[in-house]
Amino acid sequence: MAQSPFFTAKFTKAFIAWWMVWFAMQAIILYWGGFSWRVSIADSAVFNILTALGCWMIAFMFQYYLPGQERFWYILALSVALSLCIVFIGKWILITLLKNDITYIAMLQNWLPIRFGIALLMLGCMAMISVVWYGFIDQQEAEERRAVAEALKKETELIALRRQLQPHFLFNSLNSISAMVGTMPGEARKMIQQLSDFLRSTIHKEDDRFVLLSEELTHLQLYLDIEKVRFGHRLIATINADELALQQKMPALILQPLVENAIKFGLYDTTDAVTITITGMAENNHLMLKVSNPFDPQTAMPQKGEGFGLNSVKRRLYLLFARNDLVETSMTDNIFTTTVIIPQ
Repeated sequence: MAQSPFFTAKFTKAFIAWWMVWFAMQAIILYWGGFSWRVSIADSAVFNILTALGCWMIAFMFQYYLPGQERFWYILALSVALSLCIVFIGKWILITLLKNDITYIAMLQNWLPIRFGIALLMLGCMAMISVVWYGFIDQQEAEERRAVAEALKKETELIALRRQLQPHFLFNSLNSISAMVGTMPGEARKMIQQLSDFLRSTIHKEDDRFVLLSEELTHLQLYLDIEKVRFGHRLIATINADELALQQKMPALILQPLVENAIKFGLYDTTDAVTITITGMAENNHLMLKVSNPFDPQTAMPQKGEGFGLNSVKRRLYLLFARNDLVETSMTDNIFTTTVIIPQ
């Protein structure tokens, strides 16, 4: 539940200051009108205290019930009712206090419509201030709830994307192990151990959304070791990253799907040795990563090869940075290059 504006120090101070000024102005006007200071101060104090209490009541009531846009008649009716109460209660108090001052009592009777109008104006202003205040607080709370919901949704989607990477790679590795068990049992055992190390490293990364490039490359090397068992001498991986780039931060497990994509389109359609190049550079407060692989334009068709791995990277970077321009692909001289930009 939103707090009343009177719980805000600035508003309370401004409210008190306004009523003190208004009280002084009314008292001075009555004094200039020929009444004594006693009568002037009593009149101004009674009506101003009652009106201030009415304003406080409106702010307090709207804390529990805020009328909608179609219910402004409720605000008018409430303001009119409270204004009438202020006028009649104030009249009764002042007649009781100043009953011997015949001149003032006669003036009081004539000024009651003016008192009613002033009270209605003050209460109406307070009602509108309260509507705007509580409406703003409600909007802020709704925005906060929406932001929390969006953050939870984003986090859930990021986790789901990372979870999907593992089965995708795991099935390929298990199929390769199955194929090697009969003919190359030693290599199969080695690959099982490497797969175990890789999965253990992945689990440790679950709690760290961002890691240093140096850590990501260490993890990537575990993946490449497994793939080298699968493809043997056909897979050559070259990693180039300067010292500054190695200290840049990036989302964990971004490189693996890019390299997997490069292996898919670089090695699946050829029996020759293929070099996959991974480059990291720090430029203009950004970490730039490039993964390049050769391809056969007649069989690989990399322009149509943006499968789960590349799309998952694009989606993760969009969820983290709200930008769609962080992943680019290009083809030059039968070399397919994926470029990823990580803002720092």
